[in-house]
Amino acid sequence: MLNGKQKRFLRSQAHHLTPVFQIGKGGTNEHLFRHIEDAIEKRELMKVQVLNNNDDDRKEMAEEVARETGSELVQLIGNTIILYKESRDNKQIELPR
Repeated sequence: MLNGKQKRFLRSQAHHLTPVFQIGKGGTNEHLFRHIEDAIEKRELMKVQVLNNNDDDRKEMAEEVARETGSELVQLIGNTIILYKESRDNKQIELPR
C-alpha cells in the first residue's frame, strides 16, 4: 500500500509519460490485463487511457485493472489511470519512505 508521499512522488514521475494502453468501447478483458501486467513489470509506472466511447464507470474500471494486474492505483484523473507495481527484475524507481 502506498502512502501519500509516495503517491505524490509517483504522480510527478508519471506526468511526462504517455499512455501505453487504451481502453475503448470493448471495455476490459483478461487479454488486456495480461498485457498490462507484462508491461508494468518492465516499466513499474505506466498510464492507461480510457477512451471517450467507453461508457463504463472509470473509477470502478481503474480499481478493476489495478486489482486484476496486481498493481497499485496511483491516480485516476479524467480519462487517465496511473498504475504502479514494483518490478521483481527491472527495479528502476526508488520510492521515498
